[in-house]
Order: sequence, then C-alpha cells, then structure tokens
Amino acid sequence: MACNRGKASPNNHVKLQLFADSGGYCQNPNCNKNLFITVGESDFHIAEMAHIFSANDGGPRSNSELTQEERGKFENLILLCPNCHTSIDKADTEYHDSLIKTWKKEHSGRIKEIFSIKHCNTREEVRNLINPLMQENKFIFETYGPNTDERFNPESEVPKEWKHNIHKTILPNNRKILNIINTNYNLLTESEKIVLAKFKTHVKDFEAKHINKEGINGTMFPIEMNKIFL
Repeated sequence: MACNRGKASPNNHVKLQLFADSGGYCQNPNCNKNLFITVGESDFHIAEMAHIFSANDGGPRSNSELTQEERGKFENLILLCPNCHTSIDKADTEYHDSLIKTWKKEHSGRIKEIFSIKHCNTREEVRNLINPLMQENKFIFETYGPNTDERFNPESEVPKEWKHNIHKTILPNNRKILNIINTNYNLLTESEKIVLAKFKTHVKDFEAKHINKEGINGTMFPIEMNKIFL
C-alpha cells in the first residue's frame, strides 16, 4: 500500500485504518477483489491507496481548496486493486468523487454486516460471537505459529502456511473481534477494559508488522483475552 506523494501521503495509522475499513477487499463494489494474494511460496498484497481528490493540483478529481495534509487523510483515500485504481484515475470524468465516496461508504457497511457487528443484550451473546474467531486464531497459531518445532526445519511448509493464514484469517479475525467488542463496550467490566486496551495494542503492532512491513515484534497477545466476557 505504498504512496509517495509528500505531505499528501497517508501515515501508517491511516494505512491501517484503510485496511480495517476494506476488510482486505477492493472497495469498488463491481470488483471486490481479494487484495491478499498467494503465489507459490509468496504471500503479498496488491492493495493500492487511491486519492479521491488528487494528491496534486491538476490530477484526477483535483480540489485546490484541500491542503496537502487533508489530501493524505483517511477521508480522502480508498483502497483498491491496481486495475480499479488505474481506471478511476484514467477516466476521472466517469468516476467522480461522490461516486467513489459512495463506494467506500457502502463497502464499509457491508464489511460491518459480514463481521456480525451488532449490539448484544448479554455478555454471553458477545462471547458467543467472538469465541469461534478466537478459537480459530488459537488453532492456527498453535499449528503453524512461530513457536512450533517446525521452525527449525528449513524444508518445512509450516512457516509458509503461517504467513498465508495471517493474511487470510488472523488479521480479519482480529478486526472482527475488535469491532464486536467495541460495539458492546458497555458490557465490559473495568478490568476487561484494560485487557481490551492491551489487545488493541497487540492488533495494531501485528498489523504494522504484516501490513506495513514495519520491522517490529510488537506486543504479545494478552492471555487475559481468553477469559473476556466469561
């Protein structure tokens, strides 16, 4: 998700916002292409951050009233596959800013529906929503994660499966869990709010490493999350 447009370039926080908002799919409703690809032993993303109003005056859908900083904000960006990004910029008269903003808004709404984000009446209901996601992440970590004995085997396929499952399952699951809990924040105890804060930091660090490719190990998954809403 590189973008080198000076002050109009999004910072790392905005990049993560875009990933979370898109769910890892092109935000053009006529495309919805999965932006995380596996080819042979390589896992990578093809996501491109497109400016709704051009990063520079005279570009596609340019708006001279916006500052450079405003052009690099989340509100002025949409996550697309390379083909859709090229299309909206080459045919900018056909893809006006209001249309692209509608794409983004409607896509965000669909992602929220898919992520089963709803207000619950009881703590048990919240637990029933997040537990399958947490169990899936736990299974993947214990089967393919960096602490398995296979990390010492240079011919093992397990490290490749770990990277593949990070993008395919763990990153989306983390966002689903966060969104569900945030929607039902009022049902948390005071001590659980601290646990949630730790989990948010873990998710942010994990995404920074595997999406932004930042060279950090980050915070570990807080074990207390396994008992949240119990």
